[in-house]
Amino acid sequence: MSKAFASQADLADKKITFEQLSPHCWAYTAEGDPNSGVIIGEKYIMVSDATATPAMARDLIQQIRKVSDKPIKYVLLTHYHAVRVLGASAYADEGATEIIASRGTYELIVERGAEDMQSEMERFPRLFRGADSVPGLTWPTLVIGDGKPGRQGSLEVDLGGVKVQIWHPGAGHTRGDTIAWVEEEKVLFSGDLVEYEAGVYTGDAQLEEWPATLEALRALKAEYIVPGRGEAMKGNADVNKALDYTQRWVTTLFQAGKEAVAANMDLKAAMAHTRKSMDPVFGHVFIYEHCLPFDVSRAYDEAKGIKNPRIWTAERDKEMWSALQA
Repeated sequence: MSKAFASQADLADKKITFEQLSPHCWAYTAEGDPNSGVIIGEKYIMVSDATATPAMARDLIQQIRKVSDKPIKYVLLTHYHAVRVLGASAYADEGATEIIASRGTYELIVERGAEDMQSEMERFPRLFRGADSVPGLTWPTLVIGDGKPGRQGSLEVDLGGVKVQIWHPGAGHTRGDTIAWVEEEKVLFSGDLVEYEAGVYTGDAQLEEWPATLEALRALKAEYIVPGRGEAMKGNADVNKALDYTQRWVTTLFQAGKEAVAANMDLKAAMAHTRKSMDPVFGHVFIYEHCLPFDVSRAYDEAKGIKNPRIWTAERDKEMWSALQA
């Protein structure tokens, strides 16, 4: 019997938590659903990850308005995935004048944004309730960096009383991943570069490079992290637990992919081989069964030398799912 496609069977609402981590930083989390971060200054507010739809963004805005009436001037796109960016239009009425993304994220929107939007809407029907309110692709108004990793292409934003550093630390979840770092308060907003106790989606990843990017984040010695999915982590020891969790997922997955290719397995055999090492460790976490087929497909491709991830379309999604999740 085939499993329900992606997250189509996941229709139960999640409990939303909006919690303060430091004097200016907040986490918006939802039991394994995509997280957002909020940084509230004396003049302006920044939101990291815009949510999937304007309706969902308005819920986040409502939470923000319980603690601040300052304009939400900046929205950061940590990467290009639709579930993170398509709610951006809701912030225009709140004063948003800048939508920030890295050069790599901008290029990925150009290259595959339309296909990703259609694909993700079909994968996540609950998250895309009210999708008819999405006006189209979200385009950055401010593109930072030149696509190369490191702080040389960084942007510093002063929100009034708090400064936010934004840069592309290296490839991982995508080739354009961007972080927000509030150094004075040691708070890191990582996007999907880091997850905790939730599925790590790697369908568009650079698996070989991801561990080094995680080590670059570890070197910041953050005391708080808002990961892409999972609870906000407090204290450097727990921040490292999230980094270790993500690194273990990525390295276990990619090693299984390399072993499958070396043994001349086909993709379905690679899936069975990967499950032997992944299921015992990660099989219990939220969206594991959703992520794994996409992850195995990407690990298999990258192990075969396909550096630039193949574009996921709604049609390719379902063909792959039928082949691997029967």
